[in-house]
Amino acid sequence: MSRTLASQLGYFTATVLKAERRWPRGKLRAVRAMILFIVCTCLQPVPMVVRGQTPAREPASATHTVAEDALTLPLAIDIALRTNPLIRATASGQYPAAVILSCIDSRAPAEIIFDARLGDTFNARVAGNIADDDLLGSMEFACAVAGAKVVLVMGHTSCGAIKGAIDGAQLGHLTGLLNKIKPAVEATRYEGARTSKNDAFVDEVAKTNVRQTVSAIRQRSEVLAGLEKEGKIKIVGSMYRLVGGGVDFFT
Repeated sequence: MSRTLASQLGYFTATVLKAERRWPRGKLRAVRAMILFIVCTCLQPVPMVVRGQTPAREPASATHTVAEDALTLPLAIDIALRTNPLIRATASGQYPAAVILSCIDSRAPAEIIFDARLGDTFNARVAGNIADDDLLGSMEFACAVAGAKVVLVMGHTSCGAIKGAIDGAQLGHLTGLLNKIKPAVEATRYEGARTSKNDAFVDEVAKTNVRQTVSAIRQRSEVLAGLEKEGKIKIVGSMYRLVGGGVDFFT
């Protein structure tokens, strides 16, 4: 890829990102996918060679050298990053609208689920989306110092941490973490089989766990509880559905 093409790619990427607020998300994703395709295609062009022939090499000139064609994938990514206006805009400060406490499950990344951009949200993740002292401190910073207006606790269906708490699993430090989820297991009212093999029961416990986490935040953090009473923030719970990708909110 020539240096001219690299600069054009960088300019095109920046133009697309600047239009981010005006374009529908679906269209923007399609354009980003096209950019990625162009990058991957141009980095390693495959010449057409007839059997028995030696691939022809383009002669070097004063304006076209081998060095100019040595654009690697890391360099292409660096060009895209350096031309990203969001990176420049957030370099000197951050003003996220919310702080999201969610599970570490790889299928439930809050930033992607909510289509958040760089600098939009604080994101705290721990198995079972529980609120320990360190996470409470982090959320207090997010709201009282950085100005986030929403504390969102997000659980999800088919949660492995919930299943582990139901089964009483024991494994190193995980044992202590699951013990903090067990009160949700005991507090969940359910008529059917109370086992980790029953998906409906697992999901009901996950909902109870979210509600208990929201309650724990209010009870254990005077800072966040005070901000909520003053009407400066909202503390809410939610459940992400792995099947279908929907999010259900509740207080």
